[in-house]
Amino acid sequence: MATINELQLAKELIKFPSVTPIDAGIMKFLEKKLKTLGFKTKILEFVEKDSASVKNLYARLGNKSPNFCYAGHLDVVPAGNLKDWTVNPFKPAVKKGHLIGRGANDMKSSIAAFISAVDNFIANKKKFKGSISLLITGDEEGAAINGTKKVVEYLKKKKEKINFCLVGEPTNPNKLGEMIKIGRRGSMTGKISIIGIQGHVAYPQRANNPSTALVQILNKLKEIKFDKGTKDFQPTNLEITKININNSADNVIPRLADATFNIRFNNKHSSSSIKKKINEIIKKISNKNKSKYKIDYNVSGEAFLTKPNSTTYMIQDVIKKVTKIKPKLSTTGGTSDARFIRKIAPCLEFGLVGKTMHKIDEAVSLSDLKKLTLIYSNILRSYLR
Repeated sequence: MATINELQLAKELIKFPSVTPIDAGIMKFLEKKLKTLGFKTKILEFVEKDSASVKNLYARLGNKSPNFCYAGHLDVVPAGNLKDWTVNPFKPAVKKGHLIGRGANDMKSSIAAFISAVDNFIANKKKFKGSISLLITGDEEGAAINGTKKVVEYLKKKKEKINFCLVGEPTNPNKLGEMIKIGRRGSMTGKISIIGIQGHVAYPQRANNPSTALVQILNKLKEIKFDKGTKDFQPTNLEITKININNSADNVIPRLADATFNIRFNNKHSSSSIKKKINEIIKKISNKNKSKYKIDYNVSGEAFLTKPNSTTYMIQDVIKKVTKIKPKLSTTGGTSDARFIRKIAPCLEFGLVGKTMHKIDEAVSLSDLKKLTLIYSNILRSYLR
């Protein structure tokens, strides 16, 4: 008989103030809960120089193939000003048919729904062909250095096979059932520094203003037409996010000018091919202006697409039966931990409606939570029948 209620478990998880990278005891709590269902569990703690230690959890029920994995994160973003909330963000409450609390939407409720679905599945089917696993991280909202990325490396070393992975991110824009994510654009941040020669504004011939080259470079970068998009992806887009000339005087030509940009790119490009194009522009304009430059890149993920297969269409059908909506297969939005998991298994993302994620009074509809639990239960039945 099933004993884990998704709403109750969601409330219990929200009570832990697990703001990245703080664990607050949540992994041990979840591990204990999964052990009662028969899972073999392992808490994996990783740390790198200059980064905080992070706890992650991998749990598996059964040892046969196929292994259906659910991936999610228990870390949350900071609550912000507590006075702006109608409830304490870490003391969840139900109001007007919604559960309110930090992580209610992104994504503790989704994890609760899956665990409740597993409980329901095994209560009705003691023996099944295959395995169910969970890959839960505490480092998704932060730098993502010591989270899913490291767990994936650990699983590869252990030769742990995952046949398909469902990531429980809130994928729906407005209504439950609207959207499944089958890929994500790549994301790369660039930081440019132009080094000039400081001087008096009345004697520009004795100086070299770095802002001249920087403005020309930024204009040229914004003019780039990378592509028109593809059947599966939006066009590649570059946005300038910071421009900084730290100059305290109005009559001094500065020595340094900095800017930061972010590119979201589709699978027509790699980070390497984009770097090459941008480096050529920076070099050409800097040389023309006789300025020195420095450019640093941080690639948080390459573009990827999981080609739809029979499991994708099965999940699409399950969602349609429960919600009466046929979900669109999409690659929109930001990055997610699917960018790491796709290296070891085909994966897609489906979870709650994302309207309130990261907001004050983050919330989940109780009706949606119940439906999501049913969707996850039916996915397990169909995949492991």
